Amino acid sequence: MVSRSTIDKEMEIKRLSRTFARSLARPNRVMVRGLSVSRTLYQTKIEEKHKTAETIYDVTGPDSSLIGPGAKPGTIPTDLDQATGLERYEILGKREGIDVFDMEKPIKEGKGTMEDPYLVPTYIGYRYVGCRGKNGEDHKAYWMKVDESEPARCWHCGTVYAAKYLGEPGHSHH
Repeated sequence: MVSRSTIDKEMEIKRLSRTFARSLARPNRVMVRGLSVSRTLYQTKIEEKHKTAETIYDVTGPDSSLIGPGAKPGTIPTDLDQATGLERYEILGKREGIDVFDMEKPIKEGKGTMEDPYLVPTYIGYRYVGCRGKNGEDHKAYWMKVDESEPARCWHCGTVYAAKYLGEPGHSHH
C-alpha cells in the first residue's frame, strides 16, 4: 500500500513537470520597462534636503521651498505643515498680511460696457476673470479669458472686460 504523502509528492511532481513543459512551449517574452525605472533604481542619491520656506520672503520660486515639512511623528499636521505649492504660498502670504492673488479688491476701473469696459490688470497679456454679475444682478460665477486683443463679455449679464497690460511694452507675448 502506498502512503498518502507519496501520492501527494507524485502529483506535485507531475504538476511541476506540466508547468515546466508549458513554459518551454511558450515563446520567450521580452520584458520592457521605461528608462526612468532603471534611473530611479540605480540612482545613488534619492532624496535631497531642501529648505522649506517659513515666511513669504523665504520663497525662492516654484521649487521645493514651497513643500511643507509635514507633521512631526505622533502629531496632527496643521494646514501650514502639509500645504504645498500655491496653497502654501497663499497661507504664508496671509500670515504676513499680504493678499498674494489680489482677491480682496474687486476690479473697479471702468463701467463694464462696450464703450467703457472693466479693465483687468495683467502682466502676461491675458487673465481669467470670474464674473458674478453687476448692479444687484448676481449670478453664478462665469469664468472667461480676457485677452489684450479683444474684450470679453459675460453671456449672463453682458458685463464687458478688457485686459490692461501692466508690464513693459512688447513683452506681453511671453
